[in-house]
Amino acid sequence: MTCDHCVRAVTEELNALDGVEVVDIDLRADDASLVRITSTGAADQAALSAAIDEAGYTLVR
Repeated sequence: MTCDHCVRAVTEELNALDGVEVVDIDLRADDASLVRITSTGAADQAALSAAIDEAGYTLVR
């Protein structure tokens, strides 16, 4: 991710998932950006990855 538009796209996709309450993204133009998610329960890793893919990005662990 390189800009606020990128952050909004990922945030929108993640917020659409059941249980997601807060999405916080630390935008790092020269490195992988850090995404923190607060949810009501255990996060579904496959759903998170799919949402990030839908926004046009790749989850790196």
